[in-house]
Amino acid sequence: MASNGDDNCNANANVWRFKGNGATSDAAAVTLRKLAFGMFKNCTMNSGKTILFPTPGEPSAHPNFRTCPEAEEAVAAAARSGMANSYAPSPGVFKARRAVADYLNVELPTKLKPEDVYITGGCNQAIEIVLDSLAGNPAANILLPRPGYPHYDARAVYNGLEIRKYDLLPESDWEIDLDGLQAAADENTVAMVIINPNNPCGNVYTYDHLNKVAEMARKLGILIISDEVYDHVVYGDMPFIPMGKFASIAPVITLGSISKGWVVPGWRVGWIAMNDPKGIFISTGVVQAIEDFLDLTPQPSFILQEALPDILEKTPKEFFDKKIKAMRRNVELSCERLKDIPCLFCPKKPESCSYLWLKLDTSMLDNIKNDFDFCTKLVSEESLILIPGVALGTENWVRISIGTDESVVEEIFDRLKGFYDRHAISKEAITLNGHAINQIVVSVV
Repeated sequence: MASNGDDNCNANANVWRFKGNGATSDAAAVTLRKLAFGMFKNCTMNSGKTILFPTPGEPSAHPNFRTCPEAEEAVAAAARSGMANSYAPSPGVFKARRAVADYLNVELPTKLKPEDVYITGGCNQAIEIVLDSLAGNPAANILLPRPGYPHYDARAVYNGLEIRKYDLLPESDWEIDLDGLQAAADENTVAMVIINPNNPCGNVYTYDHLNKVAEMARKLGILIISDEVYDHVVYGDMPFIPMGKFASIAPVITLGSISKGWVVPGWRVGWIAMNDPKGIFISTGVVQAIEDFLDLTPQPSFILQEALPDILEKTPKEFFDKKIKAMRRNVELSCERLKDIPCLFCPKKPESCSYLWLKLDTSMLDNIKNDFDFCTKLVSEESLILIPGVALGTENWVRISIGTDESVVEEIFDRLKGFYDRHAISKEAITLNGHAINQIVVSVV
């Protein structure tokens, strides 16, 4: 029997030669999951209300936000066929790669071949594969948008890629600040990320702006990673234009998935498409690095890959039309309800994606320091979980998901209104340049 001295020695962590990888903690700290669920876990629920955490793709019985029967049947048929029970090839099943190439080629002047497409476990795995494949130079840096999608930040942190931010300009319909982007780049910059349609801002970039982005990338000698996961969630007047149209100017890696367009994020199937008519990705070793990394990582479900051609080819246009119509109603409803919550301001009505990106004015609120404080107290008092702007790289903004049933959107704004009414500073107490304001005018555009 071991002595107490032995027990004490074994309990001392210093005698062991292993420890956890701190890089995972550093990377996870900037993810949405860590922040949102941490905020939820650390709050005391005082409202007695059910927890409301609206997210795109949440389970819904409403036909506008449930995937189509054709997609469900494609998956069921793949499972029943008995042909999808083995391991899939590392780059993906050929018929799935061909189907994605055909799907993307509708809009592209230079057509993709099936070999230009790799199937991934959703867009997040696509992000991981591409960033891991670019991280060979320890001095390398990558340009990410502000605000942006934090999984890019997390993976860059994990890989040791230096992050440099460029701004999106609210006064210019959230276009990229190309001068600021150029100023942030140097000889070690390897890539820039563009999210179009844009999460969280809800804009869709014009042809002219995307052409300027491509010209800037060529000038800087960098590739473009174009995140187009919301290509089927566009409901404004501006049409979606894929970045691959400009691949003759600068090479483009397109990332996509069916998660948002088909409202199935839990299915975890996406893709990487190499838009590279001049063969730059081959000569620089990027294709080889991606293919090598695919041999290191688990393949997405064979069943979903087997089903993917039918999902992409047989989904009726009416499915997307119904969802777009519902999103338009939700945007109008949300903007109308915002008139009663003047601490939140929408600088531009969204034309895409599933969110409202709102400026928070803490000067109208008592004992609210910033967006994180706002969202944390909102959870405690109203059991409503929203994403603070700081999680997406910008302070004193808030992201609200409205890609859900209209009744849920109403409940979101009922709770926000109750929270605002409790925390609002009286009009008489608000001052501007030392003078009392007698009237507050809020416009939502």
